[in-house]
Amino acid sequence: MSEFVLHNYFRSSTSFRVRAALNLKGIDYAYVSYHLRKGEQRSERYLDLNPQGLVPALEIADGLVLSQSIAIIEYLDEVYPEPPLLPADPLARSRVRSLAMMVACDIHPVNNLRILKYLTDRFGADDEAVAEWFRTWVVAAFAPLETRLSTEPDTGRFCHGDTVSLADLCVVGQIINNARFNVDMSAYPTIQRIHDACMALDAFKAAAPPAQPDAE
Repeated sequence: MSEFVLHNYFRSSTSFRVRAALNLKGIDYAYVSYHLRKGEQRSERYLDLNPQGLVPALEIADGLVLSQSIAIIEYLDEVYPEPPLLPADPLARSRVRSLAMMVACDIHPVNNLRILKYLTDRFGADDEAVAEWFRTWVVAAFAPLETRLSTEPDTGRFCHGDTVSLADLCVVGQIINNARFNVDMSAYPTIQRIHDACMALDAFKAAAPPAQPDAE
């Protein structure tokens, strides 16, 4: 029986981050899905686990439930330190967190399903207007992210050096979401190169939306 239970959704980029982290660390987990568009995350059973009603949430061995993908990944990195997803050096660790937060704090909060649904329900935005909103906030972060990754000497095969980090989990998850909204990646060759390097790894392939049991 798996030690961990991951409550998630195949198309959730934040769920992707945690799936990839678990895979990289070789941690087995049970997979429980919630169809976000059907509102299954608002069920009484799930709200008992995670009152915020968001995915992912990770049940750990002692019955505790962790929420928020970045917090979950940092917990995993502390308890299962190999391979590390955050550098040991404080300056390097700060850089990785900064890159990750350009996605986790500046793109995802304004482009998640709740926000996109509100644009439609409250303001009557059609599909193209929603897609334009999505692309606007991706570009606002990806343009400076591309500049940083293409010019900063600490960029390597991945966002920071030649090993996968928290930043890569966030960036790749975002690019997977971008495809649904026809984000043109031609202006971001460094980001695309890093994405391709990550997706060549089995841990990322296994975490990708099409590989999940609830994929549609």
